[in-house]
Amino acid sequence: MAADQPKTTYKRVLLKISGEALMGDRGYGLNPPTVERIAQEVKSVHDLGVQICMVIGGGNIFRGLAGSAQGMERTTADYMGMLATVMNALAMQSALEGQGIHTRVVSAIPMDQVCEPYIRRRAVRHLEKNRVVIFAAGTGNPYFTTDTAATLRANEMACEAIFKGTKVDGVYDKDPMKHDDAKRFDTVTYDEVLAQHLNVMDASAIALARDNRKPIIVFSLDEPGGFRGILAGQGTYTLVRD
Repeated sequence: MAADQPKTTYKRVLLKISGEALMGDRGYGLNPPTVERIAQEVKSVHDLGVQICMVIGGGNIFRGLAGSAQGMERTTADYMGMLATVMNALAMQSALEGQGIHTRVVSAIPMDQVCEPYIRRRAVRHLEKNRVVIFAAGTGNPYFTTDTAATLRANEMACEAIFKGTKVDGVYDKDPMKHDDAKRFDTVTYDEVLAQHLNVMDASAIALARDNRKPIIVFSLDEPGGFRGILAGQGTYTLVRD
């Protein structure tokens, strides 16, 4: 690490973003400039010497719950959603490698022609070699969200924190996009998130993070330099912890 770079709070983290974050101002699919901008944010943190895992949702292409609500069999819909996450992971890999960052896509559903199968020890080795590892296809099982997959992988990879990139700068008691009097929390406990139904992650993901004492940092992915700023001990965010 260069002498003029700030010391970072964490050495290994997992960044969770939604598929919708890749849409930009589009209503569907991928917006290449948005993918490129997020890749630049990841690179800025990688340049600090931080080891980074990523989990990206698939809601910009297909969401299993939505398909199920429209009459599709739930397991089939969930597998379709997992395949959407692989498409997003490949797009992010391309953007990161365009920035000169060595990246591996690791899928919970084997598809050897396009990405690696998930093998924990191999994924850890990639991180140790300073490669960004993007976990795709969720947990490989239906009925589990990419939020739960992110918490699971963060625990398996011994990440020190989960960074949840959203459109707002933390956790609020109600939707700040709809309510001017919404209150932002600086810190909130896992149990408060569950009891108050705060929109952080789904209940399974929060419970898994709580049981393993894995802190969750909720921040705005739309704030330029926000990801790097938090790693350097600055910025606005909400910390979810015991």
